[in-house]
Amino acid sequence: MERRTFLKLVGLSSLFAEGAFRRLFAAPQPTVAVARGKDYARTTRSALALLGGMKRFVKPGDVVVLKPNMGWDRTPAQAANTHPLVVRALAEEALAAGAKRVKVFDRTCNDERRCYVQSGISDALKGMKGVELKIIENERFRRVPIKGAVLPAWELYDEALSADVFINVPVAKHHGLSRLTLGLKNVMGVMGGNRGSIHRHLDDALADINSVLKSHLTVIDATRILTDHGPQGGSPADVKVMDTVIASTDIVAADAYATTLFGLKPEDIPVTVAAHKRGLGEMNLKRVRIVTA
Repeated sequence: MERRTFLKLVGLSSLFAEGAFRRLFAAPQPTVAVARGKDYARTTRSALALLGGMKRFVKPGDVVVLKPNMGWDRTPAQAANTHPLVVRALAEEALAAGAKRVKVFDRTCNDERRCYVQSGISDALKGMKGVELKIIENERFRRVPIKGAVLPAWELYDEALSADVFINVPVAKHHGLSRLTLGLKNVMGVMGGNRGSIHRHLDDALADINSVLKSHLTVIDATRILTDHGPQGGSPADVKVMDTVIASTDIVAADAYATTLFGLKPEDIPVTVAAHKRGLGEMNLKRVRIVTA
């Protein structure tokens, strides 16, 4: 073989090896599952199935936390809280996957007992063996070091931190300050202390919190969305029925997709941008694999 031909082959081999190396160590493309249908329990299960089912996340003996939005004294039709049928379906799937216990809680804005009942979640979970609908206990918050952009530390709920699997289950809705509240903002429901103080630096503060409290799975309830006067809402005129459930292991990608349901772009939501810049997930939907059912 001539020396020139040999060197050319060596060069091509090097290029091929470099490409293979990059593909091997490239970050996997995040997947967002989108299911639609008027049977919300079935729709929730369909979204899970697209990701491989609950057994991908929950192992026998696990303690699972479901964190819906139950913050408001509002009915399911008013779209301020996560739909009870979505929450129940996730609890059933977690138990079927072998969970030892499923805990459901939220630090509410209105009276917690009224919120739990009015949201429909209390009735939806009633009588389910292995499922605990818990009122937040203030003594169970513990200070967690963060070393974030704006928060050096914060009090977080210990049952969320110690769970084997933390499933974030927000409702998709308008918010007067952050424009939308989705998965990233839903973690405020496990924050202690004066949560209102973070609104001065809301975007970076939420990125800080999500950097230490990882959602293993985010399931966004967009069965009906609140398009205005959020986060509390109240008027049926502000509610749009979408019959949609979104699920992903990438909380930023899930939020990014849900943003499009409001006619907005991911870059329109500062919290999404801040989390993406912190490396918490992908906001460019061209780099996200979207699967539908």
